[in-house]
Amino acid sequence: MTATPLPSGHCAAGDRLPPGLVPLLAVCCGVSVANVYYAQPLLDAVARDFGIPAMAVGGVITATQVGCAIALLFVVVLGDRMDRKRLLCGQLVLLALALLGVAWAPTPRWLLAGMVAIGLLGTAMTQGLIACAATLAPPAERGRVVGTVQGGVVIGLLLARTLAGAVTDLAGWRAVYLVSCGLSLAMLALLWKALPPSRVPPAALGYWPLLCSMGTLLATERVLQIRGVIGLLMFAAFSVFWSALVLPLSAPPHALSHTAIGAFGLVGVVGALAAARAGRSVDRGRGQWATGLALACLLASWVPIAFAAHTLWALAVGIVLLDLGGQAVHVVNQGLILRTQPEAHGRLVGCYMLFYAVGSGLGAVASTAVYGLAGWPGVCALGLGLSLAALLFWAATLRAMPAQGA
Repeated sequence: MTATPLPSGHCAAGDRLPPGLVPLLAVCCGVSVANVYYAQPLLDAVARDFGIPAMAVGGVITATQVGCAIALLFVVVLGDRMDRKRLLCGQLVLLALALLGVAWAPTPRWLLAGMVAIGLLGTAMTQGLIACAATLAPPAERGRVVGTVQGGVVIGLLLARTLAGAVTDLAGWRAVYLVSCGLSLAMLALLWKALPPSRVPPAALGYWPLLCSMGTLLATERVLQIRGVIGLLMFAAFSVFWSALVLPLSAPPHALSHTAIGAFGLVGVVGALAAARAGRSVDRGRGQWATGLALACLLASWVPIAFAAHTLWALAVGIVLLDLGGQAVHVVNQGLILRTQPEAHGRLVGCYMLFYAVGSGLGAVASTAVYGLAGWPGVCALGLGLSLAALLFWAATLRAMPAQGA
């Protein structure tokens, strides 16, 4: 029987990853994803600098999200066709240039173009690093490795706003992007030295057939379909909470500042660190049951969250439960999806994150609309309903999922 060649950069069974490589990939993921979120607490400073009306400055965030969508649809797939090490390092060079462009942007149009580039390259780097980690990891450790790297993504996302605010207070908003440019160049040197070379040639598919194959994966890969829908519902519930949180906390009786409200994101680090270990459940064949427990945790989180208008301690407990359950589901989803077709890790990550984009977008729109109609209790009811729908869908599809050990 002819042996099947290993995909690009894949470790043979029993191989161990070089010491320190997984923590390095986690840190690099955190640094990469932070670029997508730096602008959120800087909008007032950007508006003053360029004379942009307050009602129009949100276009800066929109430009970043446009770049994210382009990356998921057209760039992440390149990891299955090109040498990952060279691709990631090339993207880092372009990311550093984009960050410099934003730091020195002379006009709003230049700024928006730079934000599109940052969204594109920051997202491509983050998802490319996750796919790279999954491809390099031995099959028996893939869940643990993906969980650790995904933990870096969550922490980078949560800390981005805090870092951006601190640097802006010290040296202005443009300094945030100069600092990030320096971090990107440091990442370039470290990854060029630490990433092992590809062991076999990349896939022979051309670029357009590669893009078309994403549609084929979405239409035929059952694990991707099921876990994608669970992820969509979970991310929608997440977005419902975080999109509306500022509204009750900035109003009486709390009347918190934006800095204090943003600090609640740091509470989620506790849940994110705990959820990173959920990847081990995939390695042990228990990913489905870990999902059930995580979704139950997500559902339960809305009970203390509902008391946010009365006590911040209950809100903190709810945030820990929300992040623990949601991030654990996310880690297990990726671990199960990336077990299916090792030669298509880039496309699988891109397809899965499309579910994330849809869920997050719909949750944000629904959240503010519901708050206007029914206040914070309505938002909590919406989040509870989405979490319950995710739990019921998981239970209904238990038998439809292929055996995890396959």
